[in-house]
Amino acid sequence: MNMLKRKYTAIAFFSLFIFALAVSVSTSAGNDEARRAHVVILGTTDMHGRIFPIDYYTNKYDNVGIAKVATLIKEARKTDPSLMLVDSGDTIQGTPLEYFHNKRNNRPPDPMMLTMSALHYDSMTVGNHEYNFGLKVLEKARSEAKFPWLSANTYNTQVKGDPANHYTPYIIKEVNGVRVGVLGLTTPGIPNWENVPNYVGLEFRETVSEAKKWVSVLRGTGKADLVVITMHMGIEEDLRTGIPSPSQVPNENAAVAIARQVPGVDVILMGHTHRDVPSLFINGVLLAQANRWASHLARVDVYLEKNEGDGRWRVMAKSSRTIPVTEKTAIDPEIAQLGQPYDKETQDWLGKVIGDSPAEMTAPDCRFRDTGIIDLIHRVQLEAGKADVSMAACFNPQARIPKGPVTVRDIAGLYEYENTLVTLELTGQQLKDALEHSAKYFREYQPGKSLAEQVDQRIPGYNFDMAEGVTYELDVSKPFGQRIQNLKFKGQTLSPAQKLRVVTNNYRVNGGGGFTMYKNAPVAYRSSEEVRELIIDWVERNKKIPTEVNNNWRIVGAQ
Repeated sequence: MNMLKRKYTAIAFFSLFIFALAVSVSTSAGNDEARRAHVVILGTTDMHGRIFPIDYYTNKYDNVGIAKVATLIKEARKTDPSLMLVDSGDTIQGTPLEYFHNKRNNRPPDPMMLTMSALHYDSMTVGNHEYNFGLKVLEKARSEAKFPWLSANTYNTQVKGDPANHYTPYIIKEVNGVRVGVLGLTTPGIPNWENVPNYVGLEFRETVSEAKKWVSVLRGTGKADLVVITMHMGIEEDLRTGIPSPSQVPNENAAVAIARQVPGVDVILMGHTHRDVPSLFINGVLLAQANRWASHLARVDVYLEKNEGDGRWRVMAKSSRTIPVTEKTAIDPEIAQLGQPYDKETQDWLGKVIGDSPAEMTAPDCRFRDTGIIDLIHRVQLEAGKADVSMAACFNPQARIPKGPVTVRDIAGLYEYENTLVTLELTGQQLKDALEHSAKYFREYQPGKSLAEQVDQRIPGYNFDMAEGVTYELDVSKPFGQRIQNLKFKGQTLSPAQKLRVVTNNYRVNGGGGFTMYKNAPVAYRSSEEVRELIIDWVERNKKIPTEVNNNWRIVGAQ
């Protein structure tokens, strides 16, 4: 019996040893888990009012929209329910749906704020296009969002002493035990594009110094373990050469500068430039951008480890990617239901017949030759602005006016932006300077290259203005500043001193696209209506759309 007793006693001790070892290993594994954390951040940007996968100007399917991105978001939440969801701005403008809501029926909640709130966004950084419809529309949409609008560099100028922030500068949210600080920054270029009443009482400060100030706050009193900047700005230079993008205004974009100069930043989610940037490291900072129109969703994964000495989290690793929506990505039924009433009233408005065209007009090469579609815009601008000369760009090379009945949809597609008209008193020299600046759309001449190959891809097509009311040639073989040839007004060579009434849009007058020659020019007329509305009204009044092209300008010198 004693031997048997000793045998079972030994077995009992061995069992206790195994149990203690198992507990020890389990506790050690638990401690390892407690010392590690994984934070997921999803980001959108530049959605520009896209709810449904549709191009309202053609009424055809377009593989974009928050109704599709919502499916990607909800799939990600199944495995990471605590993830953060943020946006980098330009949200309440950009489609006929948002235009109709903001201009014709602003009583219901803003459709983008409604859908984003349903998806439980944590924040949205304010973009420049939020200001397109004025502060009343902006503040109404802001009040309807169930998440904060961020912009640390936007201040009230009417506050005495040190101006106060107009928006929430940042948020701090605990995710899996990690304090995540999200700082919002808005491009300071807004005064270069917007009419003053649309941002009156506000100033937009340069962002590198503001980022230094607020990141210090987040790291200090905010005790943030992870600092993320959601900026409505993008990369400001060619990363191969360091040459700044030629079409931007001062301080418009500053992602590279902030990554290089602001200590304490872990991640930057960019916007504004409509680029897909899956993953980019600059000075140890991770940058990503989710393209435009809710065509992509940016995903950032950050892995952290707790320091045993001070108990603070340290970033071990971080990565990012952009997830595209595909034709197989389903439309989320919840978002579709919320957007349906807005879609219906938009479609009813766009489908209204307002005129008739004796021939089809298209504009695929509208930046290479004079076209009837651009001439229609000029005609409306000249009449409404009581001007001698009109300056206009081709915003939509896919624009089409069909033969026969013409709807609001057909005309709205000609002019995609919320610009208003301004008539200036200019000299012949200022007009020539504007045309020479526009001619920089074509690169320094390269023999043997086609006209399409001469285009400078760094300059957006909407910054190439064409004139009506004068005749001229654009010689791409000439040096910059000498390309506008045979510039004539009413058949006579235009004198540099001759005074003209030139109609253009508020974006140009404020310096958009680098057209600085308009600055401080006397204003003869200013419209409160958008150019799009003026064109729609003109067609509705006149019924017949002129289709002839006067070919008052042409490009020469190309192969």
